[in-house]
Amino acid sequence: MIEITVLGAGSFGTALSIILANKEYKIKIWDRNKEVVNGINEKHKNVKYLKEIKLPQNIVAYENIQEALCGSSYVVLAVPSKAVREVSNKIKDYIYKDAIVVNLAKGLEDKTYKTMSEVIEENLINNPVVVLSGPTHAEELAKSLPTVIVASSKDMQYAIKVQDLIMNDYFRVYTNPDLIAVEIGGAVKNIIALAAGISDGIGYGDNTKAALLTRGMHEIVRIGTSLGGKKETFSGLSGFGDLIVTCTSMHSRNRRAGILIGKGYSMEKTLEEIGMVVEGIDACKAFYNFKEIKNLDMPITDALYKVLFQGKDPKEAVFELMTRDKKAEYI
Repeated sequence: MIEITVLGAGSFGTALSIILANKEYKIKIWDRNKEVVNGINEKHKNVKYLKEIKLPQNIVAYENIQEALCGSSYVVLAVPSKAVREVSNKIKDYIYKDAIVVNLAKGLEDKTYKTMSEVIEENLINNPVVVLSGPTHAEELAKSLPTVIVASSKDMQYAIKVQDLIMNDYFRVYTNPDLIAVEIGGAVKNIIALAAGISDGIGYGDNTKAALLTRGMHEIVRIGTSLGGKKETFSGLSGFGDLIVTCTSMHSRNRRAGILIGKGYSMEKTLEEIGMVVEGIDACKAFYNFKEIKNLDMPITDALYKVLFQGKDPKEAVFELMTRDKKAEYI
């Protein structure tokens, strides 16, 4: 029997565990939260995330990460982007050297400006890394609603293995060798989703949101292609697809956080209300600093950074965006 370890019992880690368990694999899920671990083992429920979903009995939870890793040929990193370095470093002495690492986190590491796969590879030098990205809200995935995602890797034989491992009749997995574009699309869309939420919170309409999504995609493509990504990848699942779902759905914590900020909540109060990691906040800081180094034009990221970290009024930031110097659309 295939054994799989899922590191992180958040909403997406839990949802993916359900999919894998339903394929009759042995699933071992690790989390720091003792209450969550006990709830999974005793009640077959995640008491913190996806509370209404009954978990399959072949999901067993662990507090001890070494025990959770023992015997697993696949290891899923389902932790927030800021924890990827810590956790990948923590497991390097316990993971099987040929185990395939599947990363779910989306972001760019602050200060090093490395993608998540690059961070993982620094610590797990012998393990192939596969990235999953695309429009996948855990709340819908856990209910077996039709969902599509993309898998990418430096060595595509491993992406194909993960495709075969996960894919079922309601969760379709495509592959794409354009790893940098897949990762950048999944990370930058969280910035645009925060901005879209702020627009909603202020009370702007569909016109505004459509403009944000369209011009936001320009920013995603601009920074992604500057790093070697292919433009066509950004029109796919990890770009356009993920952007749509994250900017329009109330399942999106980035959009919900933006709505609160648009209504005048402080960042501290917003994070307290959301109660989960809002990846777009860290992504905005990292990509703002990175685009300054790269000398790239990312006006939405600029505006959001000033709102989040410099106290600029959101309406004033929108006014500045709208009154920039005129230009042609594709410049």
